[in-house]
Amino acid sequence: MPQLDTSSWFTMILAMILTLFIIMQLKINSYKIYNTMEVKKQAPNYSPKPWEYKWTKIYLPLSLPLHY
Repeated sequence: MPQLDTSSWFTMILAMILTLFIIMQLKINSYKIYNTMEVKKQAPNYSPKPWEYKWTKIYLPLSLPLHY
C-alpha cells in the first residue's frame, strides 16, 4: 500500500490561505464607506392632531381695534 505524500501540503495550505486573504481584501475594498463625522439630523415624525386641521385664531379683547 503506497504512503500518502504530504510534503507539498504546507505549501498548498499556505498558498490557499494567502489567496483567500487577497480575495477577501479585494472584496472588502470594493465597498464604498463614507467616513463623515457629521451627525445627520432626522426630521421628527410629525402627525397632525385633530384640532390642528381647523384654523382658528383667538382674539383678545384688548388687541381689537377701537371703533367709536
